[in-house]
Amino acid sequence: MARPFKQLRDRMNQQARARVDRRVRETLLDMSLQELRQSVTGVTQTELADLMKVTQGAISQLEKRHDVLLSNLAGYIRALGGKLELIARFPDTDVRITQFDSENDSEKKRAAAKR
Repeated sequence: MARPFKQLRDRMNQQARARVDRRVRETLLDMSLQELRQSVTGVTQTELADLMKVTQGAISQLEKRHDVLLSNLAGYIRALGGKLELIARFPDTDVRITQFDSENDSEKKRAAAKR
């Protein structure tokens, strides 16, 4: 049975972790949802479905779709322990779109801006 990546990473020395982290960053630039779930977290569709309170079939469908709702994608990423950020890239600048941040994140940013 395959071991979750986190277990293997925890056993590595610092140099090996740095090499793996660099390779992971390079590899993560282009990955499907299924590859992300399997490579980064090692959780199964069933385990993720339990975390998201949906069926395993719903996870399977989400991973196969080419067009998903941002809220569904954000929930998927959150359940994996990550945070989804939406960035629009233009020739001269990058813009982080905040309209879809959770209510909590938006409130924190407004409060910090007032200080």
